[in-house]
Amino acid sequence: MSDETRREFLAATAAAALATPSAPAQEKKPADGFPTRPLGKTGVNVSILCLGGWHIGSIKDKDEAVKIMHAALDQGVTFFDNCWDYHDGGSEEVMGKALAADGGKWRKKCFLMTKVCSRKGPEVRKQIEDSLRRLQTDVIDLMQMHEINWDNDPEWVVEQGGLAEVLKMQKEGKVRFVGYTGHKSPHIHLKMLTVHQWDTVQCPINVCDHFYRSFAKELVPAAKKRGTAVIGMKALGGGQGKIVKEGVATAEECLRFALTQDVATVVSGMVSMDELTKNVATCRNFKPVEGEELARLLAKVKPEAGDGRHERFKSTIDFDGPYHRKQHGFAEPPK
Repeated sequence: MSDETRREFLAATAAAALATPSAPAQEKKPADGFPTRPLGKTGVNVSILCLGGWHIGSIKDKDEAVKIMHAALDQGVTFFDNCWDYHDGGSEEVMGKALAADGGKWRKKCFLMTKVCSRKGPEVRKQIEDSLRRLQTDVIDLMQMHEINWDNDPEWVVEQGGLAEVLKMQKEGKVRFVGYTGHKSPHIHLKMLTVHQWDTVQCPINVCDHFYRSFAKELVPAAKKRGTAVIGMKALGGGQGKIVKEGVATAEECLRFALTQDVATVVSGMVSMDELTKNVATCRNFKPVEGEELARLLAKVKPEAGDGRHERFKSTIDFDGPYHRKQHGFAEPPK
C-alpha cells in the first residue's frame, strides 16, 4: 500500500467512525425469523424492511402487485408505506385490495403507514378519510405529514390547522401514531421536530448522504434524543436508484449501510418478486457495515457524493410531487 493510498484509507476509516452516531436498536427475530426494531417510543416493533407504496402502485399488473404484497407479509415484511397522492390514489387502492383479501387477514399482519399532503385542516381531514376508504381500513397505524421540504412547511402545518386536525383524528381513533417526511434539508427537519412531539420522521439515509447535507449526521441524533423514530428512505438514491444504476455502490451495500444507521426501518421500492426476495435475504442475514468494510465503502463513494449529483432530490424540485409543487406555487412537472 503506497503512502498516499494509506493516508486515504486512514482518512476514510476516521470518517467511518462518524458514520453511525449511535448503533441501531438491537434486532429481534419473531417466529418467522425476520428482524424487527422498536419504532421509537411507540411500543411497537416493526420489520426492518418497509415495502414502498409508490413503487407497488407503479406495477401495471395489479394482480402481481397484490401477490408481491402478500408474499412480503408472509416473509415477515409487515411494515407498508403509502401516500394519499401516489399515482392519484392508485397506490392506496391496490394496497387496500391486497390487505382486504381473504376476509382481511392480511390487514391484521400489517403495520400500515400512509401520508397526508395538505397543510389545511379541512383538506387534511378529507385526505385522511380518502386514505381510509382506499385502504379499506378503519384506522391508519402511522399517519405522516408529507414532503416537509421548505422552510415554511413547519409553520404552515401549525398555522393552517393541518397538524391540529391530524391530532384530532388521532383522538377519534382513526390514526394511531403521527410523523412527518421530507427529503430536502436536515435543517428543515430539525425545525419541524420542535413544533410537536412526533412519533416518527422519514428522511433520506444512504451512502451518499454521509457526505452531502447529511440527515444521518444532523437529524438522526436529534430525533433520537426526542424519542422520535427515524424511517430511512432513498437508500438507493431515490426512485431511479441512481446510486446503484451509476455504479457507485451495489444494492446490497446500500441497504446494509442504511440499516447500519440508527433507524427503525428502511423503506424500499420493490416492483418484482425477485427484488423482494433479494431484499428479504439481505435483511434476514443483516450484518452492519463497519470497520474496514465501511472505510472501503465510504472511500469508494466519496469522490461522487459531495456535490449531490446522486441526491438531486435535496437540491432541486424535480423530485417534489405535483401536489406539493402546486402547494408552494411551483410549476407542475412536464407530462
